[in-house]
Amino acid sequence: MSASTYTFIMMWEYSHYLLFVQALVLSLLDGLSMVHKDKVYEIHRMYLFAVFVGYLLQFENSALLTSPLISLVAGSMIAKSLQISVKKGTFRAKVMKIMYFYLAFTIAVSLNFFIRSVVPHKENWQIMKLLEVKFGLNITKNFTVNWLLCQDSLQPPSQDYILRLTQSSLLPFYLLVLLICVFSVLQGVFRRIRGGQRSDNFKLEEGRIGERPEVIYHVVQTIVLGLFAMIFEGMKYLWTPYVCMLAAFGVCSPELWTTLFKWIRLKTVHPVMLALILSVAVPTVIGFSLWREFVPKIVAELSEMDQHYESDTIELMNWIKGQAPLAAVFAGSPQLMGVIKLCTGWMVTSLPVYNDEDFMKRNENIYQIYSMRSAEDIYKILTSYKANYVIIEDSICNEVSTMTGCRVKDLLDIANDHVYTEDGAIYSYSKFGRFCHEIKMNYSPYVNYFTKVFWNRSYFVYKINTLISFQY
Repeated sequence: MSASTYTFIMMWEYSHYLLFVQALVLSLLDGLSMVHKDKVYEIHRMYLFAVFVGYLLQFENSALLTSPLISLVAGSMIAKSLQISVKKGTFRAKVMKIMYFYLAFTIAVSLNFFIRSVVPHKENWQIMKLLEVKFGLNITKNFTVNWLLCQDSLQPPSQDYILRLTQSSLLPFYLLVLLICVFSVLQGVFRRIRGGQRSDNFKLEEGRIGERPEVIYHVVQTIVLGLFAMIFEGMKYLWTPYVCMLAAFGVCSPELWTTLFKWIRLKTVHPVMLALILSVAVPTVIGFSLWREFVPKIVAELSEMDQHYESDTIELMNWIKGQAPLAAVFAGSPQLMGVIKLCTGWMVTSLPVYNDEDFMKRNENIYQIYSMRSAEDIYKILTSYKANYVIIEDSICNEVSTMTGCRVKDLLDIANDHVYTEDGAIYSYSKFGRFCHEIKMNYSPYVNYFTKVFWNRSYFVYKINTLISFQY
């Protein structure tokens, strides 16, 4: 687990947030005595070890130290060590459980504030800013925050996503399994609150699936991830596998069917025998129906798969390889710069990295080529990053977006205070035209700063002149 957690931390920059959700669920179950405290303690130690090793091998990444994961784990461990051993089921024991949650939460929050005040950090500030703006707690003109909020991954899931889950029969069976498990978990929680003892040996005929620690853990976590997925579409890549796993576990588990039959007090047929039959029959029927409906479609789609080919982009890459000097530095949108770096190896001014403050500020500055600023301002920005060529993308300059206010040029105008609203109408008051349009006109002062060296239907490449003297 230490090795897999460390690998997860190294492979994904926001992995510690998902680990925080896991640690939060484990701490909740530990406080309710639904899991073995020794196991939770070992997992918390594993978290601390993996995060510390990741911190060292990621060149002392301060984002890991200031993560809420470290504060929560440390707070839970400290609160657990201060917990007094009392007889279970007594009023004093129940009061101590409440005190445990209070201590763990207080210590975790205090420790997080302390670490943030001691450890210098810049990373991940945009997470809190994004959440504030996303939930209407704040408004901002910041280009990066507004641009990220316009991405599809941070939008609510589309109706098509829910419809596809329903048509495949996945969502209905998932909800059925989830409801049975949730009610069974609540029964187990109330039994524990009333002083009942935890049992590690569950018999099939008892129908107490919600008291198994692994079931409780996965039920709580899938609910948390499901709530996130209903707010951010990007979370569906974490939640959908959980939906598949929980639905498959439920329909194939005789224990789940036995739990359901115990509730409805089935007497005509032996509950255990019927549960064993359904745990085999239901998955078989589902598998056959899915195979019959979706396999022909998948085979047809695979047979019609074509290679994605953009002639304009290929032409641009070939020109860079054949005509650009080896020491040339290119400037443009981060996405295009990433393609150039991968396809040609030439140096670029920016890359599509959104978890580093310096990179985000650099990306915003380069994006100014699509704003309403003077040729001199753009020239100063590009030369400050030692760029030799700038690439204007026609798709961004003439962008048409279905999402109101999400075009790059609109977000730049808002961030630069180049627009204002009056009775719902938007007016521009910048004295300069949009740079990406004006530079194509080939008139002064643009031709003094930039020289067009390549163009096609999608891209316009301009060489940044070096023999320029500014007059103040």
